[in-house]
Amino acid sequence: MDEGELRSLLEKLTLAEKARLVTGADFWTLHSNSKIGLRTLVCSDGPNGVRGTSWDERDTSLLLPVGSGIAATWDRDAAKRAGELFGEEALRRGVHVVLAPTVNLHRSPYGGRHFENFSEDPMLTGELGAAVVEGIQSKGVGATPKHYVANDTETERFTYDVVVDETTLREIYLEPFRRIVAKARPWAMMAAYNSVNGRTMTENSTLVNAVLKDEWGWDGVLMSDWFATRSVRESAESGLDLAMPGPTSPWSDGALQKAVENGEVAESALDDKVLRLLRLADRVGVLGGKTKKKGRTPAPPDGARPAIRELTTRGFVLLRNEAVNGEPALPFGEGVGKVAVIGENAVLPAAQGGGSSHVSPPHVVTPLEGIRNALPKAEVTYSRGVWHRRLLDPISREEVDDPDGEGSGFRVEYLGSAGEVVSSELRGTERLVWQAGGLPRNTTKIRLRGRLRAELGDHAFGVSGTGHFRVDFGGRQVLDADVARTRSDDDPLADLLEPPEQRCSVLLVDSDLDRGRIDVSVEFTPQDLGADLIVLGIGYRAGRCDDRAELESALTAAREADVAVVVVGTNDEVETEGRDRVTLDLPGLQNELVSSIAAVNPNTVVVVNAGAPVLMPWASRVPAVLWTWFGGQEYGDALAEVLLGAAEPGGRLPTTLPAELADLPVALPGVQPVDGLLRYSEGASIGYRGYDAAGKEPAFHFGHGLGYTTWEYLEAGREGAQVRVTLRNSGERRGREVVQVYDAEPLRLAGFAVAEADPGETVEVAVDVEPRTDELRVGRSANDLRVTATNGTD
Repeated sequence: MDEGELRSLLEKLTLAEKARLVTGADFWTLHSNSKIGLRTLVCSDGPNGVRGTSWDERDTSLLLPVGSGIAATWDRDAAKRAGELFGEEALRRGVHVVLAPTVNLHRSPYGGRHFENFSEDPMLTGELGAAVVEGIQSKGVGATPKHYVANDTETERFTYDVVVDETTLREIYLEPFRRIVAKARPWAMMAAYNSVNGRTMTENSTLVNAVLKDEWGWDGVLMSDWFATRSVRESAESGLDLAMPGPTSPWSDGALQKAVENGEVAESALDDKVLRLLRLADRVGVLGGKTKKKGRTPAPPDGARPAIRELTTRGFVLLRNEAVNGEPALPFGEGVGKVAVIGENAVLPAAQGGGSSHVSPPHVVTPLEGIRNALPKAEVTYSRGVWHRRLLDPISREEVDDPDGEGSGFRVEYLGSAGEVVSSELRGTERLVWQAGGLPRNTTKIRLRGRLRAELGDHAFGVSGTGHFRVDFGGRQVLDADVARTRSDDDPLADLLEPPEQRCSVLLVDSDLDRGRIDVSVEFTPQDLGADLIVLGIGYRAGRCDDRAELESALTAAREADVAVVVVGTNDEVETEGRDRVTLDLPGLQNELVSSIAAVNPNTVVVVNAGAPVLMPWASRVPAVLWTWFGGQEYGDALAEVLLGAAEPGGRLPTTLPAELADLPVALPGVQPVDGLLRYSEGASIGYRGYDAAGKEPAFHFGHGLGYTTWEYLEAGREGAQVRVTLRNSGERRGREVVQVYDAEPLRLAGFAVAEADPGETVEVAVDVEPRTDELRVGRSANDLRVTATNGTD
């Protein structure tokens, strides 16, 4: 529809109808209005997968690599393809607006949501963010860049006030959003929880009305982050367009209507909000005429797997690859005879971070599975090495039979006040989540029943959540306890982000088991049946935890192997929305594990499965280090392809990896507000800019990545806003190179582009640049700049 048609629809609405449209109908959907042909519009979380409107492990979605992994491709086309996959998945799930991408910055590696964001550089973030938006919206689905603006910390995330000077705010934190608006025109955007210079972002007229809408000319819908709207008049007059979620918000129940009637809010401000909402509804196909066809299917398509796998390998960053017996450690090829795979993350990989970005994938290929599938003729052994998870391991669904005989998993029974079964269903075996209103009516407690496959001996069993638990094994009560929250804050995601766990020890004897199985029952009475989220987790471990024996087993396997692949990393307990990190060390004894393995096998490859920087004190003592992020559902197969050389690790670092904590531009307590204020006193000196300004040397520089070939930079010429770079693939295999152009002083990324070439081939790549200085340097990373771009004819 054109603007005139949209305005004619606006004129048909009463004041009450207009006010109703700009607050959510429920947690994920907006109100419809049949009088003007407006149907229900559905939103969904989506930074690395489109979850839909339920939080149910049976309702699966494609899971892509996290934002930092996508950014590590340094490839606009790859980022756009990721957006297209988001858009296609949204269409499949009946979603009209995806709450993605997250385009806040890597201000500090301590930031809890670091993995979800793209980069420490505003240009790289903005360029790839724009490509993701273009990809999503090419499918007729709205994208929602978030969180506008300076939402780079999780500590006191609902209330902190960022104090930042105007130059830094413009150059660093607003720049990704400005670039995305200019290049991709997103149909929606999300306002952050935090304040900037004294005004919360849902009430910040300077940054919303004056900058976003007037200066940048943006015509989309600015929605609040969930529960971030705090007022009626201030937020309505300051440019917020949609208060989420519903049905209750400061604008609901006639509050906004009354504010307009009383003259506290101009009706023209409300009209602008509704007009923006109608524009969004028209763009996604829920206004007038027939609804855009949604190709809804019950499960994610297998056809997307190769595309996700390729995106994953393109983001893997080869940090180090030294020679072993005269040849680079990677790739080690299919001829290897014996491989020792070591590490908890090899079988329990971190495929995604914690928080609202979480989705339930159809599967996650583990590193061990991927390597074994790729090496059917080799002997591939596995050792855990050490334990480092806070919670007990999840139970595999295949290990639990439904006592009612309908398959595998736990039988979940919803019990009424007299203990009667109100409803029953078959669920999974890991963490179960119910959103507000998701429990059957009259439910007072939840009971899980299953037949667990087990062996004789000692076992540990754990339950997590907030409330009262009673656990029976074989009819024998082993736990009867209240489990309290470990955090005192009122974060609605608290039980999801950091669930308290209660463990019990169980000794199984012959009389307990029936053909290798034992009946397990868990009764759970939630502390608050009306909570926004109710979470129930189950954990299990057979046998006693013996770190020394486990390490010895790993060392024996490594000694006997041709190559040891040690998979270390973090997980969604360590890297999560809702809290910042307090250390950059790998959790548990993983550093000691790597050092011990490297000491007994000189051909040790370390795979780092982390979404944000960790310290790697052993990096110089192992021949190969491969950084793999949180790799999504195809992680293990992608890893195997790279280890064996079927695919090149095409990634370059979108963030700097530190060598020493003392060198960090923004270290602790820099992410912790003081008296509610979070001062960005470092100015623009974050990431590689901060290292350069201070003359510090990180472990691995911004833009670094080796790949499986070598490159010679021959010359670079500058013609206006473009630098043309001639380079040659001087290696022995086809490869991809990320050509990076920087302002020399001060060091700033000015442009980048991808080149591909066969062995010995010379190619020329054109890089669009936005220089600030006359001297531009060109090369492979912020620390490997090989040629100067000479001036040509302007």
